[in-house]
Order: sequence, then C-alpha cells, then structure tokens
Amino acid sequence: MTEHTRIEAYLPRLYGYALSLAGDHHQAEDLVQECALRALTAKNTPGDEPAYRAWLFRILRNAFLDRVRRERTAALSADEVNFAPDMEFWQGDERFITVLAVKLQMEKLPRRHREIVALIDIAGLSYAEAAVLLEVPVGTVMSRISRARRMLLEAIGSSNVRELPVRKKKGIG
Repeated sequence: MTEHTRIEAYLPRLYGYALSLAGDHHQAEDLVQECALRALTAKNTPGDEPAYRAWLFRILRNAFLDRVRRERTAALSADEVNFAPDMEFWQGDERFITVLAVKLQMEKLPRRHREIVALIDIAGLSYAEAAVLLEVPVGTVMSRISRARRMLLEAIGSSNVRELPVRKKKGIG
C-alpha cells in the first residue's frame, strides 16, 4: 500500500476534524491538504494503523495551532467562526433541520469541547488515542467528552433532536 493510498482512507475523518477546528470549509480543506503534504514528506511514519491514524490527527491539529498562532489569536470564539453548513437538500423530512441544529450548537461550544466531540464522535478515535493526540490523561478526555456531550444536548434540548435510547444487550437484564 502506498502512502497516498494510506492517507486517502483517512481524508474524510481528517476533514471532519479540521472543519470542527476551523469552522470554515475552505480552511478545513487547506488544513487537510497541509496535513497530507506534511505526512507525505515525512521521513518516518508509524507502522501500525492506530499509531498512524493518531499521527495524522496530530499533524492536522498542529497545522491548525500553527495557523492560529500565525494569526495571533489565542483561541477562536463562536463570534469569530464563520459557519457554513454542508449542502443538504430539503426532502420533507426532519433530517436537514436535525443536522443544522447540531451543527449550529456544535459551533457554539468552546473550542476544546468541539475538538473532543470531533475526535471521539466524528473521527472515531478511542479515548486513549484522543488522550495521546491532545497530550492529556485518558480521564481528562473522558470528563471533557462527557461535559461536551452534555453541553451539546442541553443546547439542542428545545429542538427536534432527541438523544437515542441505550439498547440493552441480549442476556443482560
């Protein structure tokens, strides 16, 4: 498998993470491109897939932080982020409204909460992988994701979006 093919498998997840960090489609595309370029030109790459995936996300996060530093901005506030939802088409159902409601509330979360939701719930990283990427203990990741999910659910509370019920596994009473 070539490095190009290896990176391609992660592009959608990297883009989702970049979008959650930057809040702008064009900036997210630029971040993913910068991440891919840095990864392709790296002299050494991790061999196993979990380490490789975490490495890519770290490159992307560092690229974002480099941009923030260059722009002399310590942190993005919700007022500074330009929201541009993905193109969705109204088909008479509530899907569009649900997606829009979640995206609007997601952008209002503080950056560290947006970031943890993006890593765990959107990109699919494990708590341990997110902890390594963010350079924090696993317990910190667990408390951040819990807090971020609670904040998101509270913010969405009055909309049509509802928390999914937890299904019990067979054999567990």
